Amino acid sequence: MKKYLLAGLLTWLPLAITVWVLLWVQGLLDGMFNAFLRGAGAVLPDPLAGSLQQLGEWPGLGVVVMLALMLLTGMFVTNMFGQWWVRQWDALLQRIPIVKSIYSSVKQVSDTLFSSNGNAFREAVLVQYPHAGSWTIAFVTGRPGGEVAGQLPGEHVSLYVPTTPNPTSGFFLMMPRTAVRPLQMSVDEALKYIISMGVVAPPPPAPPALAVPARPEGADPNRAG
Repeated sequence: MKKYLLAGLLTWLPLAITVWVLLWVQGLLDGMFNAFLRGAGAVLPDPLAGSLQQLGEWPGLGVVVMLALMLLTGMFVTNMFGQWWVRQWDALLQRIPIVKSIYSSVKQVSDTLFSSNGNAFREAVLVQYPHAGSWTIAFVTGRPGGEVAGQLPGEHVSLYVPTTPNPTSGFFLMMPRTAVRPLQMSVDEALKYIISMGVVAPPPPAPPALAVPARPEGADPNRAG
C-alpha cells in the first residue's frame, strides 16, 4: 500500500505544483490588470467604467492582455524610433533621486540575465562553500573589476552560488581561480541538479574517443604484421 501511495504521489506532485504555479501567475497578472481597470475607471465616465469592470471579471483575461502588451512593446522597442523612446525614458528615470538607484540596478541585472546577447552564467564549477570540505555547484559570472580587482592578488573569478530548490536567490562570491574546479556539465544540467536537490544528476561525461592509428599507404590490410 505504501509503495502504491508513494508512486501515485510522485506521479501527481509535479503536475500539481505546475498547475499551482500557473494559477499563481494568472492570479498575479489578473490582479495587476484589475488594478489598472480600477484606476482607469476612476477617471472615465460611469458607462465606460462599468464596461471596464465587467472585463475584469473574465478569468485569464489579464494574462492575455499582459502577454499582448509585452509582445507589442517588444515590437515597438526593437526599431529605431522605439529605441529612441527607451533612451529618453531611461534618461528621465535616471534623474529621479530614489528611483534611479532601484531602476538602474534592476535594469542591469535583467539585461544581463534575459538579454539574448547576455552571458550571465558562463560555466558551472565546483567550489568549497560554506567551509572547507563542503562542496557545492556555482556559476561563473565574470571577473572582479574596478577597485575590487585591485585589492585581490592573482586571478579571481566572480561566482553565483544558488540556493536549493529556489535558484533565484543565492550568494555572490569572489574566489581564486585555482580554488574553482570546472565541470563539463552544461549550465542547464547544473540548474536541474540544484533544483532537484541532487536527485536529477546529469549523465557522466563521455570518455574521449580512442584515436585509430593511420595505416601506411600501400599497406595490405589483410596482411599480418
